[in-house]
Amino acid sequence: METRVAVMSIIVENPDSVEDLNALLHTFSKYVIGRMGIPYREKNINIISVAVDAPQNEISALSGKIGKLKGVSIKTAYSGVISSEQS
Repeated sequence: METRVAVMSIIVENPDSVEDLNALLHTFSKYVIGRMGIPYREKNINIISVAVDAPQNEISALSGKIGKLKGVSIKTAYSGVISSEQS
């Protein structure tokens, strides 16, 4: 199976969605390379970057589920790096 490297940029404006977001990220944790969260207290938002290496359909599924959370925005940028997943 082929995997792609991508980065997800997430902005959380609704603190009530944080628990659901973390649950989704945990569900897909085997694909997460790294994660960085920045609380922007002056604006009462959180900015999160998540780097993943996953099959295209898994990246799309996670991005779609995150995008449906109330008060959460997401954009995903894909690299051109595609590789075969090793067992």
